[in-house]
Amino acid sequence: MSGRMARTTIAEGFHILPGMGNCLAAETDAGMVIVDGGPVGVAPKMIDHLRGITDAPVHAICYSHGHNSYNAGMGAWLEHAADRGDPPPRLVAHVNLLYRYSRYRETHQLQARMAAVQFPGRNGVPIAALDGAFLHVDPTETFEDHLVLVGGSRPVEAYWAPSETDDALALWFPADGLLYGGPATPADSIPNVGTPLRTQRFTVRWANTLDRLAALGAQTLVTEFGPVVSGEERVRERLTMTAEALRWLRTEVVERMNRGMSEAEILADVSYPPELFDHPWMAPTYGCADYIVRDLYREENGWWDRNPTTLHPSPPDQAASEILSALGDPATVVSRAKELAEEGQTQLALHVIDLVALASGDDPVVAEARAVKAELCRARSDEVEPFVSKSCYRSSARLLDEGHTSWQDLP
Repeated sequence: MSGRMARTTIAEGFHILPGMGNCLAAETDAGMVIVDGGPVGVAPKMIDHLRGITDAPVHAICYSHGHNSYNAGMGAWLEHAADRGDPPPRLVAHVNLLYRYSRYRETHQLQARMAAVQFPGRNGVPIAALDGAFLHVDPTETFEDHLVLVGGSRPVEAYWAPSETDDALALWFPADGLLYGGPATPADSIPNVGTPLRTQRFTVRWANTLDRLAALGAQTLVTEFGPVVSGEERVRERLTMTAEALRWLRTEVVERMNRGMSEAEILADVSYPPELFDHPWMAPTYGCADYIVRDLYREENGWWDRNPTTLHPSPPDQAASEILSALGDPATVVSRAKELAEEGQTQLALHVIDLVALASGDDPVVAEARAVKAELCRARSDEVEPFVSKSCYRSSARLLDEGHTSWQDLP
């Protein structure tokens, strides 16, 4: 998905290519410095757009972070340089990206499966269709904390900016006062800490990164997907207030954990002050505060939800079948779930319908319960704001429509 500024020139010598997010292309004395090579099918379009702007060689391509697809099309850039007779561009990344790529190669099918759930599109995306999209071209050069990438009249510095990932970087152009914040500064959304299908992202570490970037005194901020932020005060406000909100969340969650509250109890108890959270850049469009609460809880706790039943669980199909047999008339459960849905209590209806819908077999009442749950999932997707939650509900509904309850059956 291209960023909002794609195909625009945002300042003299600074252009945004139509890649994954706001792919910055900067003119320097050494040649072009570019952020991300883009997805496989998109990289050629990025190259075409660049060549409509300048004939300068590509000096370096920086990996904004190691998430799949952002640099899967790197081969097109290397081929392009070879066709022109140019030296191959430096491929620069934070050293942690090598470890991420190693994990992604090991868990290739898992990555494709999660992407199929999180980015289902209108009609769903088969897992097999994503196999070719996740190519990993290793960088040729890595750094740990800070790297002077280019000198001259427009120097470029790379900073380690752990945030959405532990391998994220930011680019700083001190002569221009321009900062490319990358994943540390997403679009108009609260930082996506705790996204349901991803690993931990460490809230305070992200806040520390934002404070470090704020100290640079940038006059222009290029966000990962959203509009450019102009003006030193506006840039500083966005960075520092986001960091403050993240630290506030840490304080509130820790205080409740110290009182012995479970994750679910904390989620039900905490509320978010508008002076910190009612800002355009804190909207729950992709991430949300509830996700962050859950990630903070995971940082300090194990996997146990404090319910002793879940410590050593029975196989899920057996447990669901016994629950079904104990209900007496499971049709009353389905009826109650429908009543709750009609009252607008969709989430409560989901809790109730699971008493029947998780059972195995093709009993008619179980099939009806799965159909009801699918409709509840679709309804819930319209009630929540975060994109990822919407996607997970819709993907779940598709699975249930096909009569399945296990993600092993995802097509």
